[in-house]
Amino acid sequence: MLGWFHALMPKQGRFFEQFEAHAATLVAGADALARLLNGEGEVQAQIDAIVHHEHEADDITRDVLQDVRRVFVTPFDRSAIIDLIGVMDDAIDQMNQTANAIAIYGITEFEPPMRAMAGSVVQASRIIEEAIPLLRSLNKNGDRLNELTGRVIIIEGEADDIHDAGLKALFHDHHDQPMQFVVRREIYSHLERIVDRLEDVANEIQGLVIDHA
Repeated sequence: MLGWFHALMPKQGRFFEQFEAHAATLVAGADALARLLNGEGEVQAQIDAIVHHEHEADDITRDVLQDVRRVFVTPFDRSAIIDLIGVMDDAIDQMNQTANAIAIYGITEFEPPMRAMAGSVVQASRIIEEAIPLLRSLNKNGDRLNELTGRVIIIEGEADDIHDAGLKALFHDHHDQPMQFVVRREIYSHLERIVDRLEDVANEIQGLVIDHA
């Protein structure tokens, strides 16, 4: 009976393709966020683009979670698959929350440190997009994956420094405008959380490398 059940279940999933497709949405969302903060194109158009990519990512995440339940053979432990797609989705969700906050507060101009943090988001997203296909051969690509994820961790540390310097300058410029300070501080916090979530993705990838060394 068990053998008959296994025969009906799909033998392989499309996990690698799904991870790669999700990584592409991360890059697309990061690019739209950078355009938004750099004043390239209409604000609403870039916000709409981020929302669109976040919806694409949600669809991919849903497919992955369905495949985890129904596929008989998975490339990694099922919990590792769930954890990886979960932190990837958290990253683009945070991009969407950042865009939503910008829309709610009607912000159209952004300080240089904010734009620099958006650049950090783009860098880290592109590194993750490069790393994800290497999961197809973990043993062969372990050293390269460690190098790439290490770069993401460095970028996160640099983004923290930019965040702190930006907040200091923000307080200096708006200490007599408390609402301006509070609103723009929230944007800084959202940007920091995006980079933190991308670091989480790097850490999950590092964990896979360690588990399959």
